[in-house]
Amino acid sequence: SLKMASDSPESLMTLCTDYCLRNLEGTLCYLLDNETLRLHPDIFLPSEICDKLVNEYVDLVKTDSIFEPHESFFTLFSDPRSTRLARIHLREHIVQDQDLEAIRKQDLIELYLTNCEKLTAKSLQTLVSFSHTLISLSLFGCCNIFYEEENPGGCEDDCLVNPTRQVLVKDFTFEGFSRLRFLNLGRLIEGVNVETLLRPLASLAALDLSGIQLNDVGFLTQWKDSLVSLVLYNMDLSEEHIQVIAQLRKLRHLDISRDHLSSYYKFKLTRRVLNLFVENLVNLTSLDISGHTMLENCTIPSMEEKMGQTSIEPAKSSIAPFRGLKRPLQFLGLFETSLCRLTHIPAYKVSGDKNEEQVLNAIEAYTEHRPEITSRAINLLFDIARIERCSQLLRALQLVITALKCHKDDKNIQVTGSAALFYLTNSEYRMEQSVKLRRQVIQVVLNGMESYQEVTVQRNCCLTLCNFSIPEELEFQYRRVNELLLNILNQSRQDESIQRIAVHLCNALVCQVDNDHKEAVGKMGFVMTMLKLIQKKLADKTCDQVMEFSWSALWNITDETPDNCEMFLNYSGMKLFLECLKEFPEKQELHRNMLGLLGNVAEVKELRPQLMTSQFISVFSNLLESKADGIEVSYNACGVLSHIMFDGPEAWGICEPHREEVVKRMWAAIQSWDINSRRNINYRSFEPILRLLPQGISPVSQHWATWALYNLVSVYPDKYCPLLIKEGGIPLLKDMIKMASARQETKEMAR
Repeated sequence: SLKMASDSPESLMTLCTDYCLRNLEGTLCYLLDNETLRLHPDIFLPSEICDKLVNEYVDLVKTDSIFEPHESFFTLFSDPRSTRLARIHLREHIVQDQDLEAIRKQDLIELYLTNCEKLTAKSLQTLVSFSHTLISLSLFGCCNIFYEEENPGGCEDDCLVNPTRQVLVKDFTFEGFSRLRFLNLGRLIEGVNVETLLRPLASLAALDLSGIQLNDVGFLTQWKDSLVSLVLYNMDLSEEHIQVIAQLRKLRHLDISRDHLSSYYKFKLTRRVLNLFVENLVNLTSLDISGHTMLENCTIPSMEEKMGQTSIEPAKSSIAPFRGLKRPLQFLGLFETSLCRLTHIPAYKVSGDKNEEQVLNAIEAYTEHRPEITSRAINLLFDIARIERCSQLLRALQLVITALKCHKDDKNIQVTGSAALFYLTNSEYRMEQSVKLRRQVIQVVLNGMESYQEVTVQRNCCLTLCNFSIPEELEFQYRRVNELLLNILNQSRQDESIQRIAVHLCNALVCQVDNDHKEAVGKMGFVMTMLKLIQKKLADKTCDQVMEFSWSALWNITDETPDNCEMFLNYSGMKLFLECLKEFPEKQELHRNMLGLLGNVAEVKELRPQLMTSQFISVFSNLLESKADGIEVSYNACGVLSHIMFDGPEAWGICEPHREEVVKRMWAAIQSWDINSRRNINYRSFEPILRLLPQGISPVSQHWATWALYNLVSVYPDKYCPLLIKEGGIPLLKDMIKMASARQETKEMAR
């Protein structure tokens, strides 16, 4: 019943369902008294639509952290005259007693309740309302549904002393469930008498008793003419069990598998038991004996094996008892048994640990109800993806995504699944993946980051995000990714490697994106977070990648974004700049990033007065002579000063150094640069440079701007010529050539 991650485009039905659920008030419903959802009176929906609304709703609540659940959602389906339900799948804490109660008038045919731990015995009574129509019922993992609350004292005061106790309900049976054919009672609570519970059912076709310990299963023979599927996963078997199973001659699917790690089992499989199954259960198409230890050797000696291609013909089977099969099995579960490594296995699909196909079959078969097995199978897939090459990439990805979505709170699956995703999304598989599938990967990775503060999961998730084109592929979850990364970086105790990856991702996310994105991220506390990281590194006297990436991220996020520039100044950014310069005089990359950022600050007219101090101006002037990172540090220092000079002599509110002296040093610096320098800088817009052209107040600023444009369009013509034309640079240059105040060499360059 699990919804598999899919790679094909969504159907119109799915898109409409999703839209309505995210906008219930604007579509199907209105709000009564500002709190209760009510269906519009003129809406009538058939079960095909209602089932999908309910099932998708459960899916969204479970897997989409942004989706808000509604208290009164299930009441929308309380009246079968306007909304019909037939087949619904509810899971986990999303459903409570009152939700089932709300839909009790519906004629349900199929009701799957999986791990609904909040349901109590009140819901058993509600089930009776569906008894006349229900064909399929699953109560898998609903561990409290046979418990009711008993209030011992009955009086108010006593209740405070004795909180309600839980008492097991013993008198409930499936009396009256005349149409019930398929029943899953997996992980039923101890103490419930299964035989009494089931006795009223006339003709069961499928029964799942996973994880229940029953010493006597003789009662199963009452359905020997109807039972086609029996699951006894993790039941400790005995000879009596085997004799009963052998009488259920209609069985097509038998699962006696176990988790070999979970506890000690006395029972061991023998050749005789398998022979008994093959002889008596002649309709068998699917058998699962995963996790069992074979007491004796059931294999055909290799010299007797027919060599050549592997075969699924029973006559050639390497497992002796299966030579008696009339035809190959559709499915044979051999996960964590030695048999899966044999040559000839008479089944179309085998779960095991021998190769990729067997491992994927295991993940597919066990994901929904057996996370403990699934996590080990995903671990095997991780090794295959890491060491060999996955040949069924699409299927592998879909299965891992489905497992991660289904078991959002299972730590083992989150650890192994996120690690497998890292290898399944790396560049060598890139061409085989659609946008839709890659988006699903991002969604489950972010879910993992949200649910787990655990180091391994966080690291795996961050590393997986590095396999994507950033920011493009993360654009659709932009806010959420940034919030999660900042959350990681704001934690007081930090893992070095995660910190490094997270800062790298933050930097990439604010590079080459629109200003409104940068403003939004700035408001989330991005600037403050980066400055805190820098502060920490300074205190440790360390200039590592985290330090450099943090300054680079600040450079990116302040680009043409005045609000973020102002935040940088307000949070003592300049103090940190001076301290870093002093502590790490030789770190060229660091100097370039810091000055790039200050160039952005200097472009904001309102903030420039804060840069107008003797200390800052002296530092910028001295950096004009820097040879760090080619011309980059000198170029950026000159850019900062060019914007300051552009405000004119009256804005020069300091005695030392003199304005003329700084101007002289700027001319000297520009003349020393090689006009054909290749650059370590990326302009999205020339606007801040172009505004320095049409003015006569500071010829040196005009010259710096012209030099910058000349260098960029001559070294990178394909990229920057169109930008210069698009932003109206040509007429500005033509006008400047006619200006009397412009220097001759500036006009030459402009020409």
